[in-house]
Amino acid sequence: MDVTDVDDPYRGWGTTALVAGALTGDEGAWNEIVRRHVPAVLAQIRQFRLAPEHAEDVAQTVWLNLLENLDRLRDPAALPGWISTTARHECIRMTNRNKRSVPVDPQTGSLDVGVHQDLDEGMDQVERYRALREGLAQLPDHQRELLLMLATDPPLSYQEISARLGIPIGSIGPTRGRGLARLRQTPAIKNYLAANAHAAFGEGGDSVLALD
Repeated sequence: MDVTDVDDPYRGWGTTALVAGALTGDEGAWNEIVRRHVPAVLAQIRQFRLAPEHAEDVAQTVWLNLLENLDRLRDPAALPGWISTTARHECIRMTNRNKRSVPVDPQTGSLDVGVHQDLDEGMDQVERYRALREGLAQLPDHQRELLLMLATDPPLSYQEISARLGIPIGSIGPTRGRGLARLRQTPAIKNYLAANAHAAFGEGGDSVLALD
């Protein structure tokens, strides 16, 4: 048996078990989810050639979105696809946000079809990003700081979070749950989900994260 598997039993867990563990506040399960899927996020970031500060922003948003929506995952096996798609959307959002000019058809003066599609996707991501930021701003400081720390890449350990926030390790899971519940009830998130449910949970009708 690989010594790594002995030292870290989570390496042998399947996706379903990891998701179930993370939902109960298991730090090791969450860390393993992030560890396994960091390469998929980095692959999208490299494809879009984002600057380091923008890459960090994208990664943080991906993990925060996953943290917020993990309990709505219908099929844990679809998790890798959701993470990759979300990372791609965030990269598009970041790329479009930093564009200074947009190609225009010189014959008609209108945007190309492909550009329309990219801008539509980019606007969806801008709206989601804004809603998330506004929602987080409405949380108590201790809940907002905890959620952001849990979404860092690489993830902080519960020991590090406990030391930084000055809270017991045992209170991190319950505080996370209350924070996410409160986040979903903020006007910014409720309004966004009501108007853009399809954009928040993937492409097309086969959404892997579903609204209640």
